[in-house]
Amino acid sequence: MSGVLLRLACTAAMAAQAALAPVPAVAAPQPQRTVAQLLTDLQRLYQQAEEATQTYDGTQEKLTRQRAEVGRLDAALAHARLSLQDSRTAVGQLARQQYQGADDISPYVRLLLAPDPQHALDEGHVIGELAEQRTRTVGRLTGAEKKQDALAKAAREALDTRLTLAGKQKKARDDVQARLGDIERLLATLTPEQLSEIAKLEQAGVTDAQRSLTTSGALSGDDRPPTPTARRAVGYALAQVGKPYAWGAQGPASYDCSGLTAQAWAHAGTPIPRTSQDQWSRLPKIPLDQLRPGDLIVYYPKATHVALYIGDKQVVQAPRPGEKVKVSPLASYPVLGAVRP
Repeated sequence: MSGVLLRLACTAAMAAQAALAPVPAVAAPQPQRTVAQLLTDLQRLYQQAEEATQTYDGTQEKLTRQRAEVGRLDAALAHARLSLQDSRTAVGQLARQQYQGADDISPYVRLLLAPDPQHALDEGHVIGELAEQRTRTVGRLTGAEKKQDALAKAAREALDTRLTLAGKQKKARDDVQARLGDIERLLATLTPEQLSEIAKLEQAGVTDAQRSLTTSGALSGDDRPPTPTARRAVGYALAQVGKPYAWGAQGPASYDCSGLTAQAWAHAGTPIPRTSQDQWSRLPKIPLDQLRPGDLIVYYPKATHVALYIGDKQVVQAPRPGEKVKVSPLASYPVLGAVRP
């Protein structure tokens, strides 16, 4: 009986202790982000994805050029090896000729003993020409050896550069895919109502930015007329409206932002750099109040987005993943400046 009471007493003591113990705090729910915060997050992720895409595009362009350089050097090296083999064959023939004629009397002694000195002189002239020819043959061999060594070194260095660029390209591709994955994960958490509110808020922001830019006096009231080349570039870009955005793409089925502008001007007969950063840094900059159709509008502080101006304060652009090539207000994104191909 005492054992039963002891167990009851222990149970009661444990219950009392539990009652006196502090109750663990329940974690407060995370505050829901506002539509404005969600839009800011999405815009930041889209900009990061665009920046990574431009890095990929630039690396891809360098890799394409480097592949061509490797091919050119390989072809030159193969030709140099054939020339070297020909030179070695010619030198081998000279060596055999010298060995076979080692016991001949020298041209000088032949001249002294000759009954007809003029004939000997003529023969000596021929022998001198042969000697010069042999010297040139040996010189060609030496030159061919040096050329082959130089080309072999250049080919090795070009291949090393190509492999380095291929590694950078893979890193850039992985970075783009990571950024796009972040966007997809965020979009997957949003309801249709949130997505609709985000779209409305974004459009309102573009409308306000366009109004501010127009009223600031930065733009001219009338567009300057385009050149025939610029008109062809605009026509090409407008013909791509409705095609999907795809990072790293430059047509004809899909485009990224700089792929569209580069192809538009290439089809107009004026090749321009591939990436938005290079288009911004290497093309002549112009004030916004001197815009004419065909000029490029570059966006964001790092020049990570670009569009083609078509006149009337409008641009045609490949905006971002998930969207299609379309006509938009000039101030769709924060404007950095304008350049003219």
